[in-house]
Amino acid sequence: MIGRLRGILALKQPPWLVVDVNGVGYELEAPMSTFYDLPDLGREVSLFTHYAQKEDSVSLYGFLREGERRLFRDVQRVSGIGAKIALAVLSGVSVDEFARLVQAGDVTALTRIPGIGKKTAERMVVELRDRAADLAGAGPAGLPAAAGDPMADAVTALVQLGYKPAEAARMARDAAAAGDEASTIIRKALQSALR
Repeated sequence: MIGRLRGILALKQPPWLVVDVNGVGYELEAPMSTFYDLPDLGREVSLFTHYAQKEDSVSLYGFLREGERRLFRDVQRVSGIGAKIALAVLSGVSVDEFARLVQAGDVTALTRIPGIGKKTAERMVVELRDRAADLAGAGPAGLPAAAGDPMADAVTALVQLGYKPAEAARMARDAAAAGDEASTIIRKALQSALR
């Protein structure tokens, strides 16, 4: 089930965000590509959503762009890939970059995304190569401020994306520059991981 959600951004703590719709708070999980472009807290936001119901849980995912939602759904069609890895893909690369990597068959670059091993990357290339050309999206643009200590927030987000705490701390430390916001540190750390 998919749809759209429009309301006031009440919380943004990667990978979670809460959108207040007429007094009802909807908790969504979102990739970092969405967090990069979220408005400030208290501002209106409109998200494309994906609702997933399993035997023992219900999950709601949010995306700023339709291309992100489509990639999230397409990646999960690959054998052995679920929502967590699909979010990691969107957090690690833009939709356009992912399409380029799949079309080029760049298994090595795909394995740099947390949770994706060589066999999974190979399956992604084989199963998504034909659809990769149809993917459309935009990469991160404006980077909003994150709440709290930027370094701690960046490390927490990287751990949530599947990196081990020590590795996340190293990545954030190596990527951070004086005055960087958490979203900037995360973006630079993820870009470095793909090199």
